[in-house]
Amino acid sequence: MWWLSFQRRAFHSSLRSLKKLKGKTPAEQRWMLRQLKDPYVKASHAQNFRCRSAFKLLEIDDKFRLLQPGRSVVDCGAAPGAWSQVAVQRVNSARTDPELPFGTVVGIDLLNIPPLDGAHFLSNHDVTDPATHAKLRGLLPGGQAHVILSDMAPNASGFREMDHEKLVTMCVTLIDLAEKILQPGGSLLCKYWDGILAHKLQEKLSSVFSSVQTLKPHASRKDSAERYFFARMYRKPVK
Repeated sequence: MWWLSFQRRAFHSSLRSLKKLKGKTPAEQRWMLRQLKDPYVKASHAQNFRCRSAFKLLEIDDKFRLLQPGRSVVDCGAAPGAWSQVAVQRVNSARTDPELPFGTVVGIDLLNIPPLDGAHFLSNHDVTDPATHAKLRGLLPGGQAHVILSDMAPNASGFREMDHEKLVTMCVTLIDLAEKILQPGGSLLCKYWDGILAHKLQEKLSSVFSSVQTLKPHASRKDSAERYFFARMYRKPVK
């Protein structure tokens, strides 16, 4: 697999990179050194991905094949657009292969997302806003998506339990979004930070998805509380 080869590579900082550390605070130096040593950061530059998070989605999709040509995908918290880049490649929404079905990728974020061929971006949009839902339905074929992706997260406050609760709350809003746009049998992949509310989130997902499992991609740093719930076979709740 592609990620095994990256794990085996050692990254040696250049003299130019080391000079950049001068004048930085200790915290900034630690962050820069971690980035310099990170094989996924190097690989993202080599393969023109907007950030290293692309490799988390690549690994998950290599295993589960949720992004197939012709599928419609909604990427929540899309900025800067690395997951959308992966989705565009995998669902063929840029129509690079005329022999395969053409998919659709729509990205949403409160921030601005730089344009990407093959993707529709709703920058400065709130994923919980009914007006956003209406725009999504207008962009998706038949008003429905096969897959909802979410790598979104709140701005870190430094208080782990508070940040965990905020992210779980954001994930719960995706269940509401699924009711609006996810077709029966569809899938949802969402990031969460491990904590006391993770089980409750899993229960909520299990109430509308037939299968829910926890994933920790290799590209997710070992010291991070980051996890992903992969929920499959969506069934709309009975009113």
